[in-house]
Amino acid sequence: MEKRTNTNRPQRRVPQRRSGAARVILGFCIVVMVMIVGIGCGFLTASMNTRSNLADDIRPPASSQIYDINGNEIANVHAAENRVPVKITQIPKNLHDAFVAVEDARFYDHMGIDPRGILRAVYSNITGRTISEGGSTITQQLAKNAYLTQDRTLKRKVQEVFLALQLERQYTKQEILELYLNQIYFGQGAYGVQAAAQTYFGKNVEDLDLNECAMLAGIPKSPNYYSPFNNLNAAQERKATVLDQMEKYGYVNGVTVAKTKTEKLKLIAPVKKTDSTVAAYFIDYVTQRLIDKYGADAVYKDGLKVYTTLDMDMQKAAENAMQALPNRKTDANGITQPQGALVAIDPHTGYIKAMVGGRGTDQFNRATMAVRQPGSAFKPFVFAAALENKFTPNTLIDDSPIKIGDWAPQNYERTFSGKVPLRKVAEQSLNVPTVKIAQQLGIDKPIYYAQEMGISTFVLDGPQNDRNFSTALGGLTKGVTPLEITSAYGTFANKGIHVEPVAIVKVLDRNGKVLEQADPKQKSVISEGSAAELTSMLQGVIAHGTGARANIGRPAAGKTGTTSDYLDAWFVGYTPDLVAGVWIGNDDNTSFGTVTGGMLPAEIWKAFMQKALTGTQAKNFDGSAAGKSDGIGEMTESNNKKSSKSDEKPAADQKKSETNAAGKSGDNQKSQPQQGQQAPAQPAAPAPAAPEPGGGVSKGKN
Repeated sequence: MEKRTNTNRPQRRVPQRRSGAARVILGFCIVVMVMIVGIGCGFLTASMNTRSNLADDIRPPASSQIYDINGNEIANVHAAENRVPVKITQIPKNLHDAFVAVEDARFYDHMGIDPRGILRAVYSNITGRTISEGGSTITQQLAKNAYLTQDRTLKRKVQEVFLALQLERQYTKQEILELYLNQIYFGQGAYGVQAAAQTYFGKNVEDLDLNECAMLAGIPKSPNYYSPFNNLNAAQERKATVLDQMEKYGYVNGVTVAKTKTEKLKLIAPVKKTDSTVAAYFIDYVTQRLIDKYGADAVYKDGLKVYTTLDMDMQKAAENAMQALPNRKTDANGITQPQGALVAIDPHTGYIKAMVGGRGTDQFNRATMAVRQPGSAFKPFVFAAALENKFTPNTLIDDSPIKIGDWAPQNYERTFSGKVPLRKVAEQSLNVPTVKIAQQLGIDKPIYYAQEMGISTFVLDGPQNDRNFSTALGGLTKGVTPLEITSAYGTFANKGIHVEPVAIVKVLDRNGKVLEQADPKQKSVISEGSAAELTSMLQGVIAHGTGARANIGRPAAGKTGTTSDYLDAWFVGYTPDLVAGVWIGNDDNTSFGTVTGGMLPAEIWKAFMQKALTGTQAKNFDGSAAGKSDGIGEMTESNNKKSSKSDEKPAADQKKSETNAAGKSGDNQKSQPQQGQQAPAQPAAPAPAAPEPGGGVSKGKN
């Protein structure tokens, strides 16, 4: 046993010696690696903190050029910089607090970057939710706006972080806030809070009250969109968000917030444009989108080359057609009423070919910003849902009296026609059969299809929402924009495939580098057969229905829309390769006379389309309306009676419902429907029995 023990001892020493040598080698490797990483980090830090090209620091500002679809320059975008720097002591505390509350609530606590804010923003992006504060701190925004380009690259983001940390080391929080408030863009060519105070309120920044401070603090998120000169309603909503944030973080109390939200803004008159640029509303729309993505400095100073979808021949045709608007009155702002909008889109590519947002005397783009009641222009979404659920153009619906709660919908003539085919319901814009179809299907289905075709303005929950049968006649809580409903109709022309509208084809920087390239998003919403059947029905609207004045002598389909009391008048229609929508109404939502969608809007649409399609050969619509072997021959009403009871609201809610639906009935409809059923937060997807949408492109999700 002793021999065995002696022979085993040397065997234990050998691995110990090897282990010691391995440790020395490992330690040496670690030291070398640390040196390499340290040197690499040093080079990385240096590269991130220095400009790759010193000439960039001394390059002069350059205007950006905007081109039409044919490469012809249509605008030269530049800004005479209106900036008057002020000291932090001149800026009222309410303005400090408003910006900190809405832009960077932890501004006084972080060191230039805020991990909590970044995680919050990432979570919001993943979940699709919105947040009131951004992920970038005020210091990061200052670093980006003052020292960096607007490139959305990892290198630029790392540079931003390094510069933010450096700014925090060199300046106090008050100094950083002063630099920031003198740097940011407020729209209308105003940089910094002093220029903004003068531009919007005609006073110095130190004289601003809480109401005005909250308004200014809300503008930089999207300077053109939230400018009260461009979109007062959106600016008021943004102001309310700022005030809510100020209350949340203890800068003001709830009583003050409630009072300030109701205060009116005393805005000065905006400087009127001295030139009447062709396509002014479209140029403003493109400029706004660019500023939102790249920042004002990039648009006005970096010499971008922006290639758009605009067809100048069609644009001129649109502007000429809109000259037919009557001059009924001049409102308190000096704007002639009624106003109007026209949008034209290629349904296959989503390219916006023409856009008119008004008479050209103001900056409010009604084509993209005006949310108005669609009236019977909404009915095709009900018809599309029906066709997807075994209805055919020949399905009979009983046009007879119906009562839902206290609401008894009426047709325009206040008469009933008995059993009528779905085709005639569309052609004559009959209200009562449309409501009965919505009862049979459930209102969720038309809402679902409209959403999938790009309508984003539905209210789906709360005491007043769109999940009621007045929606079938276009009586919505908010309404629709001309751009969105025109784009939605493009789905019918494109065999059931919706393509999101596109305004910008390509953006280059001054060196020719491509910053973005259009990649239209499309999805199949309804089957090709349903789209073809609906198109044939809407062709009848123009051939011998309510839209007869829109007849252009070639295959075309469309739908009229008129709201009660004649507050809004629409005509939206299409040929195989072009869809256009026309809206007319007063900005203050008052009646402008007994004008229906089948009158002046249809005439304007006809004048535009005839000119826009000059030189384009007429052709029939593609797509086959395959017969349904199991199609519904006649709609029975057994289920409707049941649903009319279940969809009633409690008596306590009826007054609110009637108020909400007032003035929002369908085309040529003069009755006032009550709000329908209580509903969950999201509309249901189509029933499994509905025909499967066409293949080849992505399917829509609920």
